[in-house]
Amino acid sequence: MEKQFSDLPESRQQQLMAFDRLLTIMDELREQCPWDRKQTMESLRHLTIEETYELSDAILENDLPEIQKELGDVLLHIVFYAKIGSEKAEGKSYNFDIKDVLHSISDKLVARHPHIYGDFVADSEEAVKQNWEKLKLKEGNKSVLSGVPGSLPALVKAMRIQEKARGVGFDWDEKQQVWAKVEEELHEFKQNFNIETADVIDQKEAEGEFGDLLFSLVNYSRFVDINPETALERTNKKFISRFQYLEEASKADGKSLGDMTLEEMDIYWNRAKALGV
Repeated sequence: MEKQFSDLPESRQQQLMAFDRLLTIMDELREQCPWDRKQTMESLRHLTIEETYELSDAILENDLPEIQKELGDVLLHIVFYAKIGSEKAEGKSYNFDIKDVLHSISDKLVARHPHIYGDFVADSEEAVKQNWEKLKLKEGNKSVLSGVPGSLPALVKAMRIQEKARGVGFDWDEKQQVWAKVEEELHEFKQNFNIETADVIDQKEAEGEFGDLLFSLVNYSRFVDINPETALERTNKKFISRFQYLEEASKADGKSLGDMTLEEMDIYWNRAKALGV
């Protein structure tokens, strides 16, 4: 039996009222605003990707007020897609609204957590993950890897591929084995493409070997609980911060980057490191 609104705790009532307010505003904007009326799922797609990256940046910075703001932007897009999905149009054979979206994800969560809502026993995170992948195959997925979006950035995709393979037991046992694979791939790359010689290399073959090396490094990162995407993005941000210090500090000293030697630039770079930039 479903709970009545009046029976819910006050905090849940406030949450539902806030969600209802957003749905009401979305209805009004879709009807009255020229820009909102014009939007389609296709026109919103690139904006949704942008908002997702902005949320990712805020999470990396651990900026809670900004995370709150960006979550709102992402939620707006979900509500917007659902509103468009509910509208009848010529040639449109399927409709859905936010209720259907919410019930769909709720049904999936219940089905994917039989250790909570059924009689399956899972006493570890790994057991939950493995059963999750098995359930997805039973639901009709032709491959364990079919759930990895083709448009994911390569680094994230490598991590997701490995995680899903691990979910059905296709993985190394120990991190030492994985590191040995990293060293093997590095040795192969160095052996075939010796940087100390001026020999012309086969770019396609080199790219393949370098890809193998990166893939093995991503594999190792999982075994030491490092998210490679997060690690690389933090390094990107660190490089940007130090390089911008180099630009500003050298300019303040009346110098131009284009006229400086690498050794001169290194002085500012090392100063940035010492300052914790």
